Amino acid sequence: MFRISKTVLAASAVIALSFSAANVLAQKDPMVGGAAMYSTKNIVENAVNSQDHTTLVAAVKAADLVGTLEGAGPFTVFAPTNEAFAKLPAGTVDTLLKPENKDQLVKVLTYHVVAGKVSSHDLIKMIKKGGGKAELKTVEGGTLTASIQDGKVVLTDEKGGMSTVTIADVNQSNGVIHVVDSVLLPN
Repeated sequence: MFRISKTVLAASAVIALSFSAANVLAQKDPMVGGAAMYSTKNIVENAVNSQDHTTLVAAVKAADLVGTLEGAGPFTVFAPTNEAFAKLPAGTVDTLLKPENKDQLVKVLTYHVVAGKVSSHDLIKMIKKGGGKAELKTVEGGTLTASIQDGKVVLTDEKGGMSTVTIADVNQSNGVIHVVDSVLLPN
């Protein structure tokens, strides 16, 4: 009986996540950072309008990644908010934005990008198929591990840092954005 209850609870969590994702997908132009995100615009065109992603946009510009993220893709971007960047030790963002640290900045930013379009539905299926975890190869070359904790998709970086997806499936013309609450760091 106890095993059935755990199975029922796990199935309920997956269904709840699927419905959450479906609700976001059903929104024609979901709001992120006070701005509508249009599926007809690319990742950069939408991100520049989000008040929650001004630090990310500044970092993408400093890293000369605008052209890449405006490209055909498709890309999956786990987009840290300004609050996520603020969680880093004092001075980290300013240091990363210096021209002499461009290589490190590129490494951090591309660690948040996965080639291809991975929707929350796809990600949940991958996690389920992987027995509770899914490994995602990043454009940087590292690995993010996705799991479900407390009914939410959580990403774990190679250093053990964790970030929760707070807004899923913000579709773009060249991929999808999933908003995350912490910056993920490669090895």
